[in-house]
Amino acid sequence: MSTRVTKSLSLLLLLAAMVAMPVQAQKIGYVDQQAVLVSMPGMQEVQQEVQQEMKRQQQELQQQRQQFQKRVKQFQQQQSLLDDSARAERQRELQQRQRELQQSAQQRQQEMQQQRREMMQPLLEKLQGAIDKVAAQEELDMVLRREVLLYEDETSEQVMDITRSVAGELGISLTQSPGEPSPTLDQNAPPAGGGGGGQ
Repeated sequence: MSTRVTKSLSLLLLLAAMVAMPVQAQKIGYVDQQAVLVSMPGMQEVQQEVQQEMKRQQQELQQQRQQFQKRVKQFQQQQSLLDDSARAERQRELQQRQRELQQSAQQRQQEMQQQRREMMQPLLEKLQGAIDKVAAQEELDMVLRREVLLYEDETSEQVMDITRSVAGELGISLTQSPGEPSPTLDQNAPPAGGGGGGQ
């Protein structure tokens, strides 16, 4: 037999042996972070502060847009009286102002997201601490967010929902059932980090 055939057969036998080996089942937990977060003390205050700040920012932006529209209207009314040079200059000014407004809106949005992250951080740290503790108690190998769970065999003892245990660790009662969409929590909220491994 050629060396190439021998190597191929050896590789196939090795792969077959690996497939036949019993794989130690991992114990996996998952948690509905949104259901816990909306029930945590302080979450409502964070939401209210964020909404108030968003409203203030929107009002300021609206005022700036109205001022810009006023300038555009003035230009439209006066452009027939301007020579080509002055008309071109005014158009450049308006285009520049429009770009500035767009940049301002983007910057405000980024600042709001950053502010929200900072306000959420203490709550997320508490939540992660509770997840880590429950994961250690249950001897879990990993913890996933419920949002990434595509399928669960409810009869399996290797996969478990630890949402209520995490809430209990935090000393809170859930105000919504795990898996229920939250009307109050921003879906773009930064998730709590990773998951606790078995200790």
